[in-house]
Amino acid sequence: MNFNKEEFEEMKDMKILILDSALPRGGFEKNLAKLVFADCNNEYYFSTDDLTEEQLEEIEVIFGDAKVILRRILNLTNPQLKWIQTFSAGVDYLPMTELLDRQILLSNASGVHAEPIAETTFGTILAHFRGIKQSFEKQLSKDWRQADVSYKIIRGKKMVVIGTGHIGERIGKLGQAFGMTTIGINHSGHSVPGFKKTMALDQLAAAVIDADVLVNALPLTDETRSFYDKQFFTKLTAAPMFINIGRGPSVVTTDLIAALNQGKLSAASLDVTDPEPLPPDSPLWQMKNVLITPHISGIYQEYAEDVIQIFQENLEQYRQDRTLSRNKVDLDRGY
Repeated sequence: MNFNKEEFEEMKDMKILILDSALPRGGFEKNLAKLVFADCNNEYYFSTDDLTEEQLEEIEVIFGDAKVILRRILNLTNPQLKWIQTFSAGVDYLPMTELLDRQILLSNASGVHAEPIAETTFGTILAHFRGIKQSFEKQLSKDWRQADVSYKIIRGKKMVVIGTGHIGERIGKLGQAFGMTTIGINHSGHSVPGFKKTMALDQLAAAVIDADVLVNALPLTDETRSFYDKQFFTKLTAAPMFINIGRGPSVVTTDLIAALNQGKLSAASLDVTDPEPLPPDSPLWQMKNVLITPHISGIYQEYAEDVIQIFQENLEQYRQDRTLSRNKVDLDRGY
């Protein structure tokens, strides 16, 4: 896309809203300051508290969790919003159809979570297979005796990762490093590094039937909502460990509980649940073979710094030709 000089000068004077969710934590204020002062032609807002409707109408770019403020902006008479950069990888909470209709660009933080989520995944796998979870529970009561569990090694075990994006690929690579047989599932069955074999989604039943570990790494879309239900769990024959680091609503919680009680699953590690937060009366809290983490697998110390880097690269590209260089979301597909 080509712009004349007048159009380019207009683009230099963008109004950019940086929301609280995008403000750096852990001492990364300098990174944000560098971003802001790199181009003084842009005007930055850091709070919506004092902004008038006229100012909101002029905002062209949002960086952060835009869920609440987005509805206010879109309901204005003539909003100028052209691009949203989220602070998260998942964007299922945004109105995709409306963004598509209004031709508003959307980019996310995809990729930055791969390492911490993969490491958390293997932390929970080892906690289960090596009896670490049970040993910790015995430590609380100063009980030296071995836990009544079958101590296993993960070398040679079959791990099926459903969803082979950045996160799934990294999980596959770590699985190979541990000597596991790694199978990846994606829409077409296209090959992805980190997997001995990849299979298409329509071959899922054949892939999971004898799996030792199942990992959900799918984004949440209409297709993946309630994906793991009674029909899915019934197909399993090897009582695998089920790990959800994708999205809570991809799993029918009542069917998951039933699968655990019936022995179709040997264990579950849940970083996301449905609903979330998990209610205090959920049976999952009391199940000995369930490990629950409060949606923390993607958190790490350098998170803000890495997402700011994505935003900065995209901002530089956007100023040149109104395109994005990293993590543009396909609004038709939802990720």
